Amino acid sequence: MDLKLSVIIPCYNERPTVATVIDRVRAVGLAHEIIVVDDGSTDGSREVLAQIDPRDDLKIILHDHNQGKGAAVRTGFKAATGDVFLIQDADLEYDPREYPILLRPIEEGISKVVYGSRFLGGPRKAMFFWNMVANRTLTFVTNILYNAILSDMETCYKVFRAEVVREIPLRSRRFDFEPEITAKVLKRGYRIYEVPISYNGREWEEGKKITWKDGVIAMWTLFRYRFTD
Repeated sequence: MDLKLSVIIPCYNERPTVATVIDRVRAVGLAHEIIVVDDGSTDGSREVLAQIDPRDDLKIILHDHNQGKGAAVRTGFKAATGDVFLIQDADLEYDPREYPILLRPIEEGISKVVYGSRFLGGPRKAMFFWNMVANRTLTFVTNILYNAILSDMETCYKVFRAEVVREIPLRSRRFDFEPEITAKVLKRGYRIYEVPISYNGREWEEGKKITWKDGVIAMWTLFRYRFTD
């Protein structure tokens, strides 16, 4: 790909997986830079990051305390220098080998924003029923409020041309980042292109962090940004 890709990895207490994720991103061979933002981890993630091969492609940024996924992604956006930004979680739920699928619509000029959807027929580990209901409900409300036809608003795999992100004021600090950026992208007239991806959802005991409270906040965020910016 001629465009330079910046992969932003927000990390909070992901000691068992973060090094593997970085290895997998590197193995794909498409990232111009990998920006890991450790959001105040206390489980030894920082010690793991300190031991990773410090090549020129890796930037590690440390928050002095936990601020939330949205804050970590925003820090990554500010530090990124590429033409395309891709968000990658530090767990193993999403597979970097699918980067070519995610990047193709941008490379071909089809769209400036691409989401990887877990609900378009790709292989996936069975999700928790109520998590699925929450995801589908939030996506349905997004489609009503913003005249869209998305299938997976809450997906981690969001890819943007850099100029799209740089013109959007982002304020969310936690998981409300997902509805905020989706709302503001759609309000600015960008059509989001979805591609099918695989999904290997983890269990609560494996470190899954999102809760029902985040769903309530996400719903409020969708309504809030429909009428304000």
